[in-house]
Amino acid sequence: MSDDRPFLGVMLMLAFCVLAPLGDSIAKLLGGAVALGVLVLVRFALQAAILLPLVWWNGQGLRLPKGVLGWTLIRTVLHILGIGMMFSALRFLPLADAIAIAFVMPFIMLLLGYFVMGEHVGAQRLIACAVGFVGTLLVIQPNFVAVGYPALLPLGVAVIFALFMMVTRRVARDVDPIKLQAISGIQATLILLPVLAINPATRDLTSIEVTPQTWMLLGILGIIGTLAHLFMTWSLRFAPASTLAPMQYLEIPFGTAIGWLLFADLPNGLAAIGICVTVAAGLYIILRERRLSKLSANAPAAV
Repeated sequence: MSDDRPFLGVMLMLAFCVLAPLGDSIAKLLGGAVALGVLVLVRFALQAAILLPLVWWNGQGLRLPKGVLGWTLIRTVLHILGIGMMFSALRFLPLADAIAIAFVMPFIMLLLGYFVMGEHVGAQRLIACAVGFVGTLLVIQPNFVAVGYPALLPLGVAVIFALFMMVTRRVARDVDPIKLQAISGIQATLILLPVLAINPATRDLTSIEVTPQTWMLLGILGIIGTLAHLFMTWSLRFAPASTLAPMQYLEIPFGTAIGWLLFADLPNGLAAIGICVTVAAGLYIILRERRLSKLSANAPAAV
């Protein structure tokens, strides 16, 4: 496109790759003091509070196009589940391991496209998916031995966010990104508040250790989570997805560095090998898709 600004797009995606694991690290820091329900509620409530003024400042209302409300609700529920499961996983797993396991998502999206949407997926991509799953299992295995079933939570995150991305593709064609994120924050807050307030089974999810530091970190978590997703959305306005997709794997080394600095956590030998295998398989798929896309674009048109 003539208005592409690849360098700006790359810088925005780089900011996302730093902020996303930083937000996860804050959730991990808060895990011992703040219950899961509060973490997720604050994350979405602050998202709504930050973005609503931007929506009104841009002269937009909150009215959605016909037929979109149901999809936005599905998207919001998936977002709640995905973030909740990731925050849960971070209470048990090293930051880098949890992020690396969740990066099985591109392979799941590829398989969903093949089995659910009937998209063509060649043998090489299926083999790369299998290799990526093997790498993920190498990361899971030592964590499963150490903590048990919580090591599987990032797999659930990957499945949920694969579905979340598919729904987002459907909705993003009709709704401005800032408006969509603001509405998602409102919907999530309205869903979570009554669940946490009324259901006695969730009382253990709403306890909180009230200290100034806790509230400060909760505020930072909401701001970082909101900014990270906005940076990712904006990056796609200035650079093609094929340019930006490989950069998302920078989340893993950034997550490793943050995990080491804050928690003195580093992946063990087997997990480190698994991370390398998963990243290599994912990059192979992305780079191959880019090459095929260029070949298709340069092919002579049929007469």
